[in-house]
Amino acid sequence: MKKPQSVNTLENLGRVQLSKSFFMREFLYSEISQIEGIPNIPDDPELAIAAGKMLCENVLEPIQDVWGRISIRSGYRSCAVNAKGAENQNQYKCSSNEANYAGHIWDVRDAKGYMGATACIVVTSFLPHYEKTGDWTALAWWIHDHIPRYASMTFFPKLAAFNINCTENLNYSKFIYSYIKNPHTGKESGYLTHKGMDNYGGSHEQFY
Repeated sequence: MKKPQSVNTLENLGRVQLSKSFFMREFLYSEISQIEGIPNIPDDPELAIAAGKMLCENVLEPIQDVWGRISIRSGYRSCAVNAKGAENQNQYKCSSNEANYAGHIWDVRDAKGYMGATACIVVTSFLPHYEKTGDWTALAWWIHDHIPRYASMTFFPKLAAFNINCTENLNYSKFIYSYIKNPHTGKESGYLTHKGMDNYGGSHEQFY
């Protein structure tokens, strides 16, 4: 599939089914694209589709099967859209293109040649618990224990939305980072876990 150059070919890209519940179109919307007038269209649709399928089939569908509907806040970003976000980092809070290859930029492999994809999602059924308790760690630990193919999670205060990544590099070191205060430790932000921390392995069922 070539890069879409018309409404018809872009519609065809949007109709690609990435998994039983998700279509490519859901991941193409971008506020930066809308406001800045930069098309959010993959240069390499085939790679973007492959990365998106990997993310949806291995990570998003298993979460949705248990927790119910997932809302996509942000998914694919073209290099041009992400570059504008990085250029205006204070406003849009995007990291560099190089840091987002095989992340939000699905159609470029990372520096080691691996394919990957990131989406920012909200787990709708979790919102009442989060709004009542401020505890985002219950969801984080459940995913850590039950979704083996996630590579990283980064949580944000609004709606307990979080970036979740999947990569074809099976030697990655998983981590969970948050910009939300941890209600159990009082720590304002930082790593909940990563490889090498004492809490990385084993079950965390007591938290969820």
